Amino acid sequence: MPETHPGAVRRSLDGLYALGGVLAALCVLTILVLMIGASVGRMANWRVSWINDVVAWLCAAAAFLGMAYSFRNGDFVRVTLLLESVSPAVRRWLEIASLAVASVAIAYLGWWAARFTYDSWRFNDIAGNMVAIPIWIPQMSFVVGSAILVIAVVDECVGVLRGAKPSYVARVEERHARGDFSEEL
Repeated sequence: MPETHPGAVRRSLDGLYALGGVLAALCVLTILVLMIGASVGRMANWRVSWINDVVAWLCAAAAFLGMAYSFRNGDFVRVTLLLESVSPAVRRWLEIASLAVASVAIAYLGWWAARFTYDSWRFNDIAGNMVAIPIWIPQMSFVVGSAILVIAVVDECVGVLRGAKPSYVARVEERHARGDFSEEL
């Protein structure tokens, strides 16, 4: 087996998180295009009610696919009142405990998302709204997003266990060093 350079693993993981972010952004862009199309379609008296189904699925896809990217970049809401009041050593262990609990919880969520989606595929569940497609297709964004997020949280936990500063803390500190406090509003 070829030896993998640690930098290659880091680039691959960061690329995976960025890919999730790009897919989430494309979902949001598609929502924009569909909503404009629906507005024009209503004025032209076209049947556009099916767009609501697709937009709902894209909203869910955007949320789940973008979670790992948002997490790694410090864009998740975090309550840090306790963390800011303890010593750096205690903070590190609290971060590790939080990341370990989050890893287990998200892995559990991902397991059930995959199981639920598999059952939808196995039973050939069809969406009951205007767009009759197999429901497992839009559900896959939940499975993929959950999988990427659990990888990101475990990656973060391993990094903190090895003594690294959490990426979400480092990214926020970088923004603050540039004078960007927009996330704090």
